[in-house]
Amino acid sequence: MNRVRLLVFNAALGVLDYRVPEGMQVGPGSVVVAPLGPRQILGVVWEEDALPSQSVPDAKLRPLLDVVPVPPLRPELRRLIEWTADYYCAPMSAVARMVLASGGALRGPATMTEYRLTGGMPERMTPQRERAMERLEGEQATIRELAEMAGVSDGVLRGLVNQGVLEPVEVDIDRPYPRATADFAEPVLSPDQQEVAGDIVEAVEARQFAPILLDGVTGSGKTETYFEPVAAALRADRQVLVLLPEIALTEAFLRRFEDRFGAPPIVWHSSLKSTERRRAWRAISTGEAQVVVGARSALFLPYANLGLVVVDEAHEVSFKQDDGVRYNARDVAVMRGHFEQIPVVLASATPALESLQMAESGIYRKLELPSRFGGAELPDIQLLDLTQEKPERGRWLAPRLADAVADRLEKGEQSLLFLNRRGYAPLTLCRNCGYRFQCPNCSAWLVEHRFTQRLACHHCGHDTAPPETCPDCGEPDCMVACGPGVERIADEVREILPEARVALVTSDTLGSPERAAEFVAQAESGAIDVIVGTQLVTKGFHFPELTLVGVVDADLGLEGGDLRAAERTYQQVAQVAGRAGRGAKPGEVIIQTRHPDAPVIAALEAGDRDAFYEAETDARRHAGAPPFGRWAAIIISSEDEKEAREAAQAIGHARPDLPDVAILGPAPAPMALLRGRYRYRLLVNARRSANVQKAIRGWLDPLDLPRGVRVSVDIDPYSFV
Repeated sequence: MNRVRLLVFNAALGVLDYRVPEGMQVGPGSVVVAPLGPRQILGVVWEEDALPSQSVPDAKLRPLLDVVPVPPLRPELRRLIEWTADYYCAPMSAVARMVLASGGALRGPATMTEYRLTGGMPERMTPQRERAMERLEGEQATIRELAEMAGVSDGVLRGLVNQGVLEPVEVDIDRPYPRATADFAEPVLSPDQQEVAGDIVEAVEARQFAPILLDGVTGSGKTETYFEPVAAALRADRQVLVLLPEIALTEAFLRRFEDRFGAPPIVWHSSLKSTERRRAWRAISTGEAQVVVGARSALFLPYANLGLVVVDEAHEVSFKQDDGVRYNARDVAVMRGHFEQIPVVLASATPALESLQMAESGIYRKLELPSRFGGAELPDIQLLDLTQEKPERGRWLAPRLADAVADRLEKGEQSLLFLNRRGYAPLTLCRNCGYRFQCPNCSAWLVEHRFTQRLACHHCGHDTAPPETCPDCGEPDCMVACGPGVERIADEVREILPEARVALVTSDTLGSPERAAEFVAQAESGAIDVIVGTQLVTKGFHFPELTLVGVVDADLGLEGGDLRAAERTYQQVAQVAGRAGRGAKPGEVIIQTRHPDAPVIAALEAGDRDAFYEAETDARRHAGAPPFGRWAAIIISSEDEKEAREAAQAIGHARPDLPDVAILGPAPAPMALLRGRYRYRLLVNARRSANVQKAIRGWLDPLDLPRGVRVSVDIDPYSFV
């Protein structure tokens, strides 16, 4: 091969051809360094027929400069990149960038210097030095990373280095990981678990593509069940990927994994230090990594010998990425299994309707765990009609729910109160003039967070200190909180039960795996009486003494016109209800609602999941909605409102006239201003047989739009704001 075609990581550059210098060995999948003008760029050698382009004469080709010392991307991964780019209407370069997610990993073996405390004291103590020494106890990292942990400048830490308070440590970046052992601590499984585990083990040993829906009620032991096929993959010296929807679940999972296999798995998520990402990436690419546990981005890592993929809590919306490449990790995991010819397990107590339909049609194999492990019973579920049993004025917990929490406190048992709304209140206004505090960058109200004394936007991250006077009328001390968030519920519990030890569990308070681990340890030790939390508490946690779950507002998720609102509400409430009574003591769930006759609420009370899914399936079939039809969203945005509107109108006028495709819009998006950009949307609804992607590319590619306009395509959208 004396010439090659490169996939480079800038979509604007297109496809580039280069000459291979004599003596350089490259092939499809090789990661190389190539010249581009005065610069050097990275690229991946690709098959020419997969990247069609106008051929460049040999005489004009510039030579490649170097081959990066990492294993070539395997054909199976290259096919996954092609499929993902094609299905989600994304540039291949953007998908490939997710594979090479650690720039440091592309350099050869290396060591680096990290720093740790010596136990010594500085000659002169300052508040910054004191804070740094307090926060860095037990930590080891680079100066920059330690400075971020401590909240001080690099200079403060370099001063501590000079005085011997911090010492340098030479670290082998690519040092081996501890090895997991398949038979380290084999569990005793129930007959149901043994049967299901045996079926998945057979699929692992067969080394064939097998999409499996593991449908087990909450507390049925799905994790212990799929650990057995993980063990089978380890015995065969093959790699395993376990996808988790939330970083906060990682620490609890790592502990369970280490108890079972004698060593922790390798972790992959956005909070890793650069050295940790490099070490993990290289171990994965060489095959040294045995089991990887990660967020959705771990799906695109270059596994050398993948033997099993598990998607835990596979129904979770957080597996859908809403910017960049807008892929659904659940569906891409199935495709990775297809290309690798390996089993893929989708585990959930409340599977997505699409997954259930795939099982119904025979495309997925459905394996069931119908009862809880160890004789534990599913909790008793009661509805509390807020139109009949009203909370006291200024409160949000009805007397029956408040009394139930007090009863559990008296018995030494734990309670969990669920409200999927962060902060203290979703809206803050002036009681004098009615002024509402709105985000300057988004069409959203600022949420009051009394815990941090900030007004914050949950869409763009803008935050500000609450003003002392109204910005509009100048009235002092006039701010009024409207509606409840979890902080307000926690305050109400403290007011009603001052002796209760209350834990607030949200993405604001459990922002790292370490904080999540601390919370789990406190809950398991009995140091917490009442947990108040958002959707973060609906999954993955197992507290034997938790016997009461209260859903503060079950109707909240049904608001806003989300086309999947009923399904999401059912999943969230069913999942949080499943936290109750997982041990020897029976559990109780009280659901506060203003609409007890709504089909989703009635199904929750009756515990009749199948009836709910059947009704939802009929409604989707009638509407031509997934899984019986196709949806796609076209999002047009610009910093200039007129430019965005005119671009949306131009796209609307150019819409194709196809018999099996309906196109709605353009219209201002519900979130018409987001992060300083004005937004318009079109919604494509098509029959299942339609090639939506081909229609969209043929529609949008020829259009010449202003440079300030961004057009984003969202295939199978989950967000409609």
